[in-house]
Amino acid sequence: MKHLSILAIGLLCCLHSFGQIGIGTENPVDSAILHIESSDKGLLIPRLTTSERDNILSPELGLLIFNTDANEFQFWNQGNVWNALALTHTSTSLPGQSVKYVNSNTSTNINTNSAINLPIFGTLKWNDNATLYNVDATDNSITIAESGRYKFVINVNISVANNGPQRTNPEVYITVNSTQESASAATGYMRRNNGHNESSLHLNEILELNAGDVIEFKVIRAGNSGTVNLRDSGTSNVYIEKLI
Repeated sequence: MKHLSILAIGLLCCLHSFGQIGIGTENPVDSAILHIESSDKGLLIPRLTTSERDNILSPELGLLIFNTDANEFQFWNQGNVWNALALTHTSTSLPGQSVKYVNSNTSTNINTNSAINLPIFGTLKWNDNATLYNVDATDNSITIAESGRYKFVINVNISVANNGPQRTNPEVYITVNSTQESASAATGYMRRNNGHNESSLHLNEILELNAGDVIEFKVIRAGNSGTVNLRDSGTSNVYIEKLI
């Protein structure tokens, strides 16, 4: 027992003196604080869901985890956000990749009693990654191929005819897999008097999404009934950007 105690004290002194730890090796390299070698095992980093990750209090700069929801390594950086360490072997996306569409439809009534998909996917302005953003222009929906945090910016210009209804007020919101996940945006009713025939809807949202999520932009009547259309071709748009 005495010999074991002396051995333990000696090992601790060595670790303290040299400031290095070797696992699987007796000769850790001088430039490494921790040197691990193995021919049949790997290093397992803590695995957390996005919710578990977000519960970490005051994460230290450079903290590394594996996000099981996003299926990627993530680290905490100086921007106070979790960033992907690198693309996974199946990933095709990068933060900052975006897609933008403008409307071509000006005939669909968007002031209906039941919500319909906003006819926004008319003309493609750009799509940085068609694999990441899979647009169904017929159904006016978009499927997101990879998990992550996404920014949405929606601008909708609307109008009623000179002989159209008064005090109409449609609103717009975002659904994920048919469930509303955003605020509802409305500006105020269109008086349809003294030239007040136009208005606009604006929505900015950031959503945490999973691979395969189907996104739709819904519009529904919130004021008086009657036909309301998108104002002119190219004056309404949607912009989506992958943040992390």
